[in-house]
Amino acid sequence: MDWKKIFKIVLGLLAWFALYQNLQLIADWFIDSALGLEKGKHLTEALRFFIFEFPKVLMLLTLIIFFVGIIRSYFSPERTRKILEGKSTFTGNILASLLGIVTPFCSCSAIPLFLGFVESGVPLGVTFSFLIAAPMINEVAVIMLFGLFGWKVAVIYIFTGLIIAITAGWAIGKLKLEKWVEKWVYENKLGNNGEGEDGLKFSDRIKFGFVAVREIVSKVWVYVAVGIAVGAGAHGYIPEDFMAALMGKSDWYSVPLSVLIGVPLYSNAAGIIPIVSVLIEKGASLGTSLAFMMSVIGLSLPEMIILKKVLKMPLILTFIGVVAMGIMIVGYLFNYLF
Repeated sequence: MDWKKIFKIVLGLLAWFALYQNLQLIADWFIDSALGLEKGKHLTEALRFFIFEFPKVLMLLTLIIFFVGIIRSYFSPERTRKILEGKSTFTGNILASLLGIVTPFCSCSAIPLFLGFVESGVPLGVTFSFLIAAPMINEVAVIMLFGLFGWKVAVIYIFTGLIIAITAGWAIGKLKLEKWVEKWVYENKLGNNGEGEDGLKFSDRIKFGFVAVREIVSKVWVYVAVGIAVGAGAHGYIPEDFMAALMGKSDWYSVPLSVLIGVPLYSNAAGIIPIVSVLIEKGASLGTSLAFMMSVIGLSLPEMIILKKVLKMPLILTFIGVVAMGIMIVGYLFNYLF
């Protein structure tokens, strides 16, 4: 084992965490002091959002892709298929959704793991179950929902989110849409020769991690920038009072309308749940607000833009339609129960 390389990686990780923890301070200093922009203005807050979120997402992508690359060096496509052998597709959807629940990644950072699933031969529908569950249901969302709305809301949210992930993934799998996945996803094996063999040194596995970072980040960083720029504009210019007024109405279209409003935005559970709490305080209904939240963290425009590099438009539209339908059902259910 190469201890020098391990030591350098540990130092790099410490520097990564130090920078990551201070991104908000850096963004605030740059906006307020370096540029001297006035707080509270639409342009100011949109720029603040972008300057904070863009490096944050890239840092998360880089870190996650690196470790996923190492993990993938232990599993060749043949080995992964063997692990899944004997399990029905629906069982695979359940396992992938449960894995997504315990994986606290935002929608953008779940993409590398989605790629790893597809490249390893995991069925497409199963990969979508993971892609839906990973950002939508995690311990941050559950803890914050429990603290703000009580255990009943948190439990129902977990249950309904899990059903959306399982059912949507199963439905996409049944539609047999593999032809709408970009060819490079299946061709990009990241050094598949010998991958997964027990004889590899750990230093070789580290190389797989760096190769994964180079190959994947180079393909998606532009899409990340464009997606977050759109999200920043929506974040800075769409007023909360306007959304609260729309989501507080009892009209049937309030739930689908909240989903349409939520999709262009970008945030993780920790960022959007406090906003949802404010919206509810201003008169928005719980079900409509949660549908809005689920669309933001589970069906965001930045995620769709990134997926465009991986999937063709018919599959993206199918994914949006199936998940949006599930989210709207949850919204109506919460409005009925609460």
